[in-house]
Amino acid sequence: SLTLNVSIVQVPGAKPSSTEPVDAYIIKSNPIKLRCQAPALQIFFKCNGEWVHQSQHMSQEHTDLQTGLKIREVMINVSRQQVEDFHGPEDYWCLCVAWSHLGTSKSRKASVRIAYLRKNFEQDPQGTEVPLSGMIVLHCRPPEGVPVAEVEWLKNEEALVSEGVADRTGDHSLVVSEAQLSDSGNYTCVASNIVAKRRSATATVVVYVNGGWSSWTDWSPCNVRCGRGVQKRSRTCTNPTPLNGGAFCEGMSVQKSTCSTLCPVDGSWSEWGEWSACTPECERQRGRECTAPEPKHGGRLCDGVALATDNCTGGLCTQNKKLLHDAKPQGVEGSSDVALYSGLAAGVVTVVLLIIAVTLYRRSQSEYGVDVIDSSALTGGFQSFSFKTSRQANPLLINPSMQPDLTVSRTYTSPMCFQDSIDKELMAEHSLLDPLPDLQVVCPHQSPSVDSLGTAERAEYRVPSHPQTFPRGLAPDYRAVGATLGRRGKTLFAPQASFTPSRQVQNATAVFGRAGGRLVVPNTGISLLVPHGGIAEDTTWEMYMIINQEDSSAVSDEESEIFLSPAVTYGPPGLDLSCPIAMTVAHCAEVAADNWTIRLKRQAQDNKWEEVMSVDEESTSCYCLLEANRCHLLLEHPGRYALFGAPMNPDAAKRLRLAVFGCPDPSSPLGFSLRVYCVDDTPNAFQEVAVGEHSRNGRLLEEPKTMLFRGTAFSLQVSIQDVPQLLWSIKPFTTCQEFSFSQVWASSRHPLQCAFLLERYSHSSSQLSCKISVRQVKGEEQILQVYTSVLENEKAVVPFFSQSDCTVTSQTGSRAFKIPLSIRQRISATFDTANAKGKDWQLLAQKLHIDRNLSYFACQESPSSVILSLWEAQHQDTGDLDSLASALEEISKVQSSRTAALSYSRDEQDSEFSDLG
Repeated sequence: SLTLNVSIVQVPGAKPSSTEPVDAYIIKSNPIKLRCQAPALQIFFKCNGEWVHQSQHMSQEHTDLQTGLKIREVMINVSRQQVEDFHGPEDYWCLCVAWSHLGTSKSRKASVRIAYLRKNFEQDPQGTEVPLSGMIVLHCRPPEGVPVAEVEWLKNEEALVSEGVADRTGDHSLVVSEAQLSDSGNYTCVASNIVAKRRSATATVVVYVNGGWSSWTDWSPCNVRCGRGVQKRSRTCTNPTPLNGGAFCEGMSVQKSTCSTLCPVDGSWSEWGEWSACTPECERQRGRECTAPEPKHGGRLCDGVALATDNCTGGLCTQNKKLLHDAKPQGVEGSSDVALYSGLAAGVVTVVLLIIAVTLYRRSQSEYGVDVIDSSALTGGFQSFSFKTSRQANPLLINPSMQPDLTVSRTYTSPMCFQDSIDKELMAEHSLLDPLPDLQVVCPHQSPSVDSLGTAERAEYRVPSHPQTFPRGLAPDYRAVGATLGRRGKTLFAPQASFTPSRQVQNATAVFGRAGGRLVVPNTGISLLVPHGGIAEDTTWEMYMIINQEDSSAVSDEESEIFLSPAVTYGPPGLDLSCPIAMTVAHCAEVAADNWTIRLKRQAQDNKWEEVMSVDEESTSCYCLLEANRCHLLLEHPGRYALFGAPMNPDAAKRLRLAVFGCPDPSSPLGFSLRVYCVDDTPNAFQEVAVGEHSRNGRLLEEPKTMLFRGTAFSLQVSIQDVPQLLWSIKPFTTCQEFSFSQVWASSRHPLQCAFLLERYSHSSSQLSCKISVRQVKGEEQILQVYTSVLENEKAVVPFFSQSDCTVTSQTGSRAFKIPLSIRQRISATFDTANAKGKDWQLLAQKLHIDRNLSYFACQESPSSVILSLWEAQHQDTGDLDSLASALEEISKVQSSRTAALSYSRDEQDSEFSDLG
């Protein structure tokens, strides 16, 4: 064995070594040892003022090599149970007392505590969003513990470098005085002591950047070359671009300003001056100036010469020994005559050829029943195309080399009726073709004497026109009306003035007398109710309704206003009625929240729209009852009306109807075309799409859906998803297409359409399944699920209605009204005059929930009759007389209670009088 001898040299003046007990912590259930060492004869521990039993001491001795003194070391164990059982005013403590030949000495008190760390933080840091260069403050209060926990911060699970981070007032808060984009992340507060380590909830910090406008671009050139126009300038939200959810720039991205451009003035010659004196060369001259007026602002200069020269001797003056007229080259006069006659002959031939060409063109045009021209208005990368369909059973001829346009507007040059086979197919959908019961339909290609039409009240066919109508018996040229319309005849009345629409025209025409009636434009949500007695006795008016498709030039002068309904014209202009008519118009506004200012406007003679009333205000000129999808109007003056809306805030929304149609691609045997439409959620807008798709053999592949498009200035995106990549391919760069906000917001002018062209890899792939997503950026989204067969003999068509322009529906007389005439007259007679029983028209209006703008009814000759007309318009589809009966029954109950109270009061008075007697 190896023995290591260590010699310790005592330092002169060194004191003997001693050790005092130190503070200790009990971890879990493990006891701790307190140690005391001193050069003493005896050492004992005293805990909490009491001596520890000698048996609990563990002692040992050794000799200090430096001093030669005996050193005694004593230890005791302190358990968790001992500490927990102590209930003194202070912590559990111990000290040691040593006895030596020098005397007695005590050590310092050593406290013993149970170590712990609670699980829950007293305050977790909270996630926050701060702007760039803002201050980040994350508060953290660690769990209670003994000893006190130490705190550190983690960012994205890594220890946070303290550079740029300040600990504010020692409360463990994390402070970043100037936030940068790199400071975004997930922050965690970690607390630890000798017992455990705890983690707080993670706080997500997002440093965002609010958008800022770039500088304005230069003003664009004036959009007109002459006169008053508009110029624009724009800016983009890129200084900086919004990041991490930062706010988009507030304000307009485009500014418009009026501009005036000086019109060019073309120059014009003044009068010729006087001839000058004859010169020796036998010439005289005269001049003129281009000053009547002078050319200005880029106008054209005067054509011709400013100085004219003429022979002043009649050709008799000689020059160089020769007559002047002999100086001309020979044959000039002859050549001039030949050129003159040749020009005349060429002109005659040109005129003849032009006449022949025009005649042939007109004959070729007469073979077609409709001329449809599709033009692209957007930049979608598609080419425009045009096609024509004949009036016979010829299919549509589409140029196979052209692709569908992104947006399509249609122009119909003549009325169009579907073929007999199509009509039979449509007639099967009875509920779709008959908006009102017992309506009769006559098309021009059918004979009006068909037995299936019956001999009862019929609807008469009119081509689209503005008929000049008169009361029956006042216009001798129209005496045939009384003999040919209605029950007594079958001859159709000839139209007067032809109407040439720029797009598909939807209209209705019928003749009404004193019995009144109802006029409906099928599948459009537009109807007109003429009350009984509104037309004078022995007078008949031929009335019409036309749905006008407005273009951009007809929009209201206020830029913020848009069409919320189609523009509807009813007439004729000289119509004279004794009470207002009730017109029902569909609209596309989301009116559940008060986000719109809706106005009814009428088009004046100068084509400007003038406000008639605001829907929210009182008026005596007309009445407007706004419902969720339609509006009922009481009008007294014929004309063109429309609902306009101005959004009050970005939450204002209009309803869009979404539909997807499909058909095989004629340009490819393996191709299939999907067309997605986004139109205003009004029946007439979808009807136009349905008619157009019917002519293209399109199939509705999914039930149309409705979505809300809000006025947040964000665009609309249409994308195709989940296309089977192994079976189908899609045209590149067309999987996602976008409509600008302004295109969708003002889409009442034309239906929005985008096309997706797909091609299958083999003929065996006959099934197509995919999704069409239509979403507004930062807004609502709708999914159209497509699952269809591309084979002609396996069509699974979702049914949809489609009707031609020539279909007119109308009812006259009592069959047009839900309330029988006798009951209507009794109700009016009862409620028109206020009486002691409390029955008046105001009570009737209240019970029928028509209790707004009562001042309008007060101005009517029969308020109750007008209220019932409005009720008829409200319930034209359901025909629910129960609500009216319930209202009248409730009024009767109220009257009965009032009568009983009055009778009781009289009985009381009689009893008092008898007592007095």
